[in-house]
Order: sequence, then C-alpha cells, then structure tokens
Amino acid sequence: MAHSEIPAEKIAAYRGTGYRLGQGLGAITLRIDTRSEALLRLYASSGHNCGVFITAQNPLGEAQSAEANDASHARLAAELKALQIEAIEGAGADPGGAWPAEKSLFALGVDLDAARRLGVRYRQNAIVWVGEDVIPKLILLR
Repeated sequence: MAHSEIPAEKIAAYRGTGYRLGQGLGAITLRIDTRSEALLRLYASSGHNCGVFITAQNPLGEAQSAEANDASHARLAAELKALQIEAIEGAGADPGGAWPAEKSLFALGVDLDAARRLGVRYRQNAIVWVGEDVIPKLILLR
C-alpha cells in the first residue's frame, strides 16, 4: 500500500509494538519483520501455516471505553469460534507503556484475504499477518 490514511507516527507505533499470544512461559511475542521460531513450533504442532494477530478494540485507532472494547473483543472471539477458527488470547502492547495493551486474538489458519476482511469488518487500521515464513507483517487496511 503506497499511501495510507494512517498517520506515520501511528504506523511507527504499530511497527514497534510487541504482539503477545498466550500467557506465562508459553507466551510468544511477535515483532514486525522478525522471524519467530516459537511461532514456527506452534504452526508445526497445530498443523497450520498462517495466522492473523487481530484486535477489535479501539476502532480506527480511536480510544473507546473499556465496556465498548470488551464487547468488541467478545464479538470477534464469538465470530472466530462460530467459524471454528482456533484462536489464542493475546495483547498488543507498547513496550514503552505510552498506551495501554489491547486485548487481541491470534487466529490460526486465516489466510491473508480473510484476515484483511476481518480487520476491515472490525474497523481496524491494520492487522499483523504471519505466513509460513513466520515473519510477522504489518498489513495496513486504509
């Protein structure tokens, strides 16, 4: 995408974010454009070769109430469950702590086209998609 409606500083923040899936010792933190051996092992054990890290919170990068964010997250989780897509709870977090972590999901087996459609449906600026090369890519949606 050559031109984006998303401000450059917001894109830079997305690029610097740590995208954590799972909890505790088994948690995996993805970084944009950095190969993840831990995700490669997850793909091998799950039988998948792609996935999307997505949130439904704070549509178009605009802060929402905790209640609105929780309701959006629940809708996304319910949609993935209805589609029988295995999803792992996670959070996208600014390493500097300048903004609060957003509840997110890593949905296994979601191809890039379906991932883009989900991101657009939940009014997100971007998603993080990871193919079989296990290198997370920031995919801008507007």
